[in-house]
Amino acid sequence: MMKMTKDMLSQEEIDLLLKGTDDEDEVHRDDVINEIEIDALGELGNISMGTAATTLSTLLNRKVVITTPKVTVTTTGELSYEYPIPFVAVDVKYKEGLEGSNILMINIDDVKIITDIMMGKDDEEIDKDREITELDLSAISEVMNQMMGSACTSLSEIFLKKIDIEPPKSYEITFDEGRETLEVLKTTNPIIKVSFRMIVEDLIDSELMQLIPLDFGQEMVQSLLGGPTSTPQDTVESEEPINEIDMDYKVNRNNNSYGENIEKTTKINKNYDRVEKDQVVIKKPEFESFDTGTDVSYNESIDLVGDIPVELTVELGRTVKKISEILEYGPGTVIELDKLVGEPLNIYANSKYIAKGEVVVIDDNFGIRITDIDNSYGK
Repeated sequence: MMKMTKDMLSQEEIDLLLKGTDDEDEVHRDDVINEIEIDALGELGNISMGTAATTLSTLLNRKVVITTPKVTVTTTGELSYEYPIPFVAVDVKYKEGLEGSNILMINIDDVKIITDIMMGKDDEEIDKDREITELDLSAISEVMNQMMGSACTSLSEIFLKKIDIEPPKSYEITFDEGRETLEVLKTTNPIIKVSFRMIVEDLIDSELMQLIPLDFGQEMVQSLLGGPTSTPQDTVESEEPINEIDMDYKVNRNNNSYGENIEKTTKINKNYDRVEKDQVVIKKPEFESFDTGTDVSYNESIDLVGDIPVELTVELGRTVKKISEILEYGPGTVIELDKLVGEPLNIYANSKYIAKGEVVVIDDNFGIRITDIDNSYGK
């Protein structure tokens, strides 16, 4: 009986055999990434996705909530086991400010819902049972382009440099297929998984995953903190006192709406030699006194600027249409504008409204006869 007990497999060994994970796929988070990097990546995801949620809410005209992220370290092998079903993978590559790329994994049904909403369908008309189409992939690519574009604006303010992305590309794919086709997933090295819970009113409540290569994630943290971060091994072997960084994140949600006001409070130990705060001296400005009794006249001729070109534009009219209506346009489509026949047209100088006028024909060209000048122009 004792021998049987000794030879029995533990639950951990059973799970490992069922999972079929190779030794190279096993990841111990503490061996590859430290708590400072985890916290920093979580804060970057928090800020960027908070901005992205605002953009998505504007595009869909729906209340959107993307919750605080959870950062873990995994491998593509583990992801293939955990998520065997197909996903929509959106490949986002940075072209300026950062060098690298990451993958956003979105539930296929969520993509269908987002596309149907953008097409102007009501909640009752949304069809999750249909097959995903190229239109769905194009729509989610544009949505992610807008979302990640706004996220780049927030990241630019954090890193103090312009950050921009290439137009994202979307694929219907499984993790196993992704390991063969997507550069980010073509690796046996550990990969950073940032998980968000995305909620769109009563229509979507599921997980949104951001997959970041380990080296790219660590480079972002180094750039954020102003220097290389120490690895866990360095921290253990070093005999010097450990300098601590305490990053305290406060998230203020306004009635659980998509708008997130994020306060980032960074408390840095004064012994931490990588960060130095300059003392700021505040004093009243001292201005030189001038005699105001003498009138000084200047040449008021406009000859100096008389040759500067000014672009004049005449606006025929405007209108507002939904994306679903624009997609139906083709040669011969007639678009009705907000101007009535015979109504004066607006005239602009370098996009500044200056006058109204009526259309005339001069030989074979259109012209405009000014009928009214805006008296406030130039004031």
